[in-house]
Amino acid sequence: MPLFGKSNVPATKLFFATDVHGSERTWRKFINAGKFYNANVLVMGGDIIGKLAIPIIREKGGAFRATLQGTVEHYASEDELKTLLERLGTLGFYSKVMDEDEFRVLQADPQAVDGLFHMLAKDRLLSWIRLAQERLAGSGIRCFITGGNDDYADVLAVLPRGGDGAVQACEGDVIQLDAVHTMASLGISTPTPWHTPREVTEDELAQVIEKLVASVPDVGKCIFNFHDPPNDSTLDTCPLLDWTTDPPSPIVKAGQVVLHGAGSKSVRQAIETHQPLLGMHGHIHESPGVIHIGRTVCVNPGSEYGEGVLRGFLATLGEGKVESYQLTSG
Repeated sequence: MPLFGKSNVPATKLFFATDVHGSERTWRKFINAGKFYNANVLVMGGDIIGKLAIPIIREKGGAFRATLQGTVEHYASEDELKTLLERLGTLGFYSKVMDEDEFRVLQADPQAVDGLFHMLAKDRLLSWIRLAQERLAGSGIRCFITGGNDDYADVLAVLPRGGDGAVQACEGDVIQLDAVHTMASLGISTPTPWHTPREVTEDELAQVIEKLVASVPDVGKCIFNFHDPPNDSTLDTCPLLDWTTDPPSPIVKAGQVVLHGAGSKSVRQAIETHQPLLGMHGHIHESPGVIHIGRTVCVNPGSEYGEGVLRGFLATLGEGKVESYQLTSG
C-alpha cells in the first residue's frame, strides 16, 4: 500500500455511492465495489429504501397479475413471475404475492398498506446487511451506511450500530475512518415538494450540523457525509418545481424547463466555514460532479438506480489530503 509523508501513514481508499432506493442490482454492485476497486472503506450516503410496494395477485390456474405504472400486466407461470420479481428488484420496488381476497382487504385499509411497506423495506434492508456481512467477511473492508430524507426511522433502526461488524450505521456520529481521518454523517434534508419522512428547516439543519461538527477533533481531516448537497454548487441543479400541483410539476418559461439549485444553504455555509477535507453528497440524482468549495473537494456521484447502474466516487486519502479521485459508473 502506498505511503504518504514522513509519518508513513498508509493511504485509505474510499468508495462512496448514494441513492440506491431499494435497487437490488445496484446494492450488490456497491458491496462488490470494495474488492473491485481495492477499497478499504465503503460508504452508502442515504436514500436506501425503495419508493413503492407492488401487490402481485395470484389467479386461478397458476397465473398472476400486477399493475405497473397504471397498466395491468399478466404473467402465465412461475417462471414469468420470477422474471417480474427480478425486474421489480432492479427498479427498487418491493412486492408481495397474495390471493385476491387478501388484496381486497389490504386495498381497503391504508394503515395496513403502510405497515406492509415498512415490513417489506425492513426485510430487504436486513437481507442487504446479511449479504454485505457475508461478502465482506475477512476482507478488512468496512461498510458505513447512513439514511437519507426518504428513509423511515423505523426501517433505519435495523442497521447495526456499534460492535466490530463489517457493516455499521454511521448517521449522527463522527467515526474514525483510519489513523488520521474522521467522517461526520447526516441524512436529513431541507424541505422538498414530496414531504419526505426526514425533512427539517435550514435553521434546524444548521443547528444539527454545528452540534455534530463540534465533536470533530480536526475538521481539516474530516469528511462531511451529508446527504443534502450544498446550495447553488452545481451538485444540486434540478428542475424548479411548482409545489402547488399534484404531483409537483416542472416550471417552464419560454419553452425551457427552469433549473435551480435545490441543495441546502446550511450545508454550504458549514463547508465554507469549516473547510473539511471532503464533502460527500447525494439527494439530487441528476446532478453528478466534483467541485471545490475553498479547499474542500465536494462530490455528488448522481444516481441511476432504476437502470441498475451504480454511480460512485472513488478517492484515495493521504495524510489530510485527497490524493486522487474519480467518478465511476458501472
